[in-house]
Amino acid sequence: MTEATQNRRADAAGPGAGAAHEDPYKARYEALHEAPSGRRGSTALLTRGLPGWLDPVVEAARTVRPTQLSRFLPPEDGRGRQSAVLILFGEGPRGPELLLMERAGTLRSHPGQPSFPGGALDPEDGDPHTTGPLRAALREAEEETGLDPAGVQLFGVLPRLYIPVSEFVVTPVLGWWRAPSPVGVVDPAETARVFTVPVADLTDPEHRVTVVHPGGFHGPAFTVESALVWGFTAGVIDRILHFAGWERPWDRAREVPLDWTA
Repeated sequence: MTEATQNRRADAAGPGAGAAHEDPYKARYEALHEAPSGRRGSTALLTRGLPGWLDPVVEAARTVRPTQLSRFLPPEDGRGRQSAVLILFGEGPRGPELLLMERAGTLRSHPGQPSFPGGALDPEDGDPHTTGPLRAALREAEEETGLDPAGVQLFGVLPRLYIPVSEFVVTPVLGWWRAPSPVGVVDPAETARVFTVPVADLTDPEHRVTVVHPGGFHGPAFTVESALVWGFTAGVIDRILHFAGWERPWDRAREVPLDWTA
């Protein structure tokens, strides 16, 4: 059976299909929701008070399985550097939007690529298997974009994924920008620019392409805000749009080549 066929069968069966009897991701997710909350910027997951349009994202985060997001999952031997990214939904002039940034071209890992704010966990972030990624996502977003964590309500996490080229084990943390704050480049050595992208542009078929890397990588990408969003970031956005029911049919045969330096 091809990977494409397996993905179609899994999608048809629903996000929860094929889950093991004992699901460590589900247990971890529910434990984070049971953590005490009640203060702004809290590192607990809270779904109360979210706008209704986020309901399908909340449900997708609750039910999606790791293999439905990516074929690159954390090594079973524990290798990889624990990290987190903040997938921050806000509401702008054109409706729902996502916060993204462009990494500085001088960085060693993924230079010049648009990405979610985020980075490696520090020891003070705490346990990487519980609330550590939540703290890291907020901390890194503040350091990279100037975001005020007090205005963010964390409401979900996606299963941990793996980026083989940099050996990062990444926890995607979902947030609602309840009280927007000014954002911008804090350190030009790390960040080239900070910008928001309307979800309407991400779902527009005219902004969707398949990138082709000379190394053999094919994956979804978005041409938005004068940027080509591809790789890990585009893959996560693509799966969120799909499982939230926001995806519109697009021409997967429309390809954009990447060069060896990308």
